[in-house]
Parts: sequence; structure tokens; C-alpha cells
Amino acid sequence: MIEQKTKRRCVRSYCDLIAWQKAMTLAQQIYQETRAFPKEETYGITSQMRRAAVSVASNIAEGQARNTRGEFVQFLGQARGSLAELETQTILSARLGLLSKEPERTLMEQLAEVGRLLNGLRDSLKRNPNSTDH
Repeated sequence: MIEQKTKRRCVRSYCDLIAWQKAMTLAQQIYQETRAFPKEETYGITSQMRRAAVSVASNIAEGQARNTRGEFVQFLGQARGSLAELETQTILSARLGLLSKEPERTLMEQLAEVGRLLNGLRDSLKRNPNSTDH
């Protein structure tokens, strides 16, 4: 599976984060679903959704690579913001008829799961501010 191949290439620990792994799976799914969007949306909602999806995983990775827990928490907040953008774009895509019910449902479930994982990771970092490991 892709997650295992990627895991071997990653620098130490952000690849070990379930939130990052699930965000990568979500980004992959967004790319697959948006392939079927009309050509006129290439620079519109297709591009917006793809950038937001990539941003979620990227912010998790960048935050984990930072020097302090506070910075990590800040980047997790940015990941949450990108996740909210992506959720809005998913809902809009369904309203416009670009996504059918089943892909919309699947994406919304994935979005919710990544959101829960981000919240849990953020809460864990805030609960243990004196730990040397982040």
C-alpha cells in the first residue's frame, strides 16, 4: 500500500502520525475524485480542493518538523483551516452536481476523521507542554 512505501522514505516521525497518514489518503482521494470534474473547473474548484487537501498533510508535516510544541500546535491550526476549506468545497461540489452522493459521503467521513485526529493531536500537545518529545 502507498502508506507503507511512503513511511520508509520519511524523516523520522511525521510519517508515523496517523493524522498525517489519513490526511495523505484524503489528498489522494481528492485527486482521484476531481479527475472527473469538468475541464472548465481545472483552475477553479478542482485546483482549490487539491491545494487545500495537500495543505492539510503539509501543515502536519511542517509543524512536526518545527522546534517547539507551540509552533506544531500553530501548524495544526493551519491544517484545520485547510480542512474546513476542503469541507466547504466538497459540499459545494456536491451541490453543483460535480460529486455524486457516495463520493461526497466518503469524503465527508474522511474529513471528519482527519478533523478528529487533528483535534486529538492538538489536545495531546497542549496537555503535555513540558515534554521534550513532540
